[in-house]
Amino acid sequence: MRHLWLHGFASGPTSSKGRFVRDRLAGRGTSLEIPDLNQPAFRELSVSRMLRQIDAILDGEEAVLFGSSLGGYTASLWSALRPGRARALVLLAPAFDLAARWKQRTGGDELRRWRDRGEALFDHHAWGRKEPLSIGFLDDAERYEPFPLPDAPTLVLQGNHDEVVAPELASEFVRRMRERGREARLVLLDDGHELTADLPRLWREIEGHLANANADDTRRG
Repeated sequence: MRHLWLHGFASGPTSSKGRFVRDRLAGRGTSLEIPDLNQPAFRELSVSRMLRQIDAILDGEEAVLFGSSLGGYTASLWSALRPGRARALVLLAPAFDLAARWKQRTGGDELRRWRDRGEALFDHHAWGRKEPLSIGFLDDAERYEPFPLPDAPTLVLQGNHDEVVAPELASEFVRRMRERGREARLVLLDDGHELTADLPRLWREIEGHLANANADDTRRG
């Protein structure tokens, strides 16, 4: 079974959380793949492209998905659209309600300039420079559910001081999951959006979730 990490917006395979979890999983004999979702061009980034990239990487296999911010939203969406394929999900500050929040944060004037020009510059944290992004990113995001509900056991790790993704979004996601009879657990951490203040605690939560998911698989088997 594959293990796949989906990084956040304007991040990349060198993200500290991704490398930390990859090293811990390697100690258990499990390989974590961290693809560069910026490729082939950051300007043309979209949720739809990310979904296609996941499909191409997994090639029909089942997987445990880890997703950070935009990657967390996309992991949840992929599982919702591909029932039976995800064995467990770990979502870190998942960017639910993606399109509506982007429009609100961008503001009307800037949104009109973005649409008129067809692209706008955004800080790319992994590359240390500004990069253009097509308005197609936002148009594509509006096609999808704001709170896609996966069919796999899901752990949500959320900082209670997050100023990028409001903690209430994680709470709403878990509420909707439980309302549908699906397994979801929310852990609020004393942290911001990066979730790097207490990496050992982060790993303990992830390790416990994966152990429980594996135990459930064994009982069903």
